[in-house]
Amino acid sequence: MKKIKAIVKLQISAGKATPAPPVGPTLAPYGLNLAEFCQKFNDATKSQEGFTIPVEITIYEDRSYNFKLKTPLASELLKKAAGIEKGSAQGNKTKVGKITKEQLRKIAVQKMPDLNTDNIEQAMKIIEGTAKQMGIEIEK
Repeated sequence: MKKIKAIVKLQISAGKATPAPPVGPTLAPYGLNLAEFCQKFNDATKSQEGFTIPVEITIYEDRSYNFKLKTPLASELLKKAAGIEKGSAQGNKTKVGKITKEQLRKIAVQKMPDLNTDNIEQAMKIIEGTAKQMGIEIEK
């Protein structure tokens, strides 16, 4: 079994990783082949362009690595569903968009692997909380 040197978490735009910041400065100290990492990440995330993908990179002492992609950020999935550019600065006062209960359910299902629940109702509540913070209303 290889010894783990570090576990690094980054958020990178799908299909758009480059050795420039934030990727380069974060991974360079570990001696990774940045061009190779960017290529692999971009290939793995091509289908999700337009989203920021959280990624967890496990770096081993021999400079090899594995990475695990997470689901796109809930806030980005919500913005896309509501058709808005950005959330409200005062989500509890200023509403900027609406999504249906069905859209909420779809996002909750997509985010399930990264949420600490396997109950769809609970997952929907978590995503609904994010939506409210962003000023997105859920249609009843």
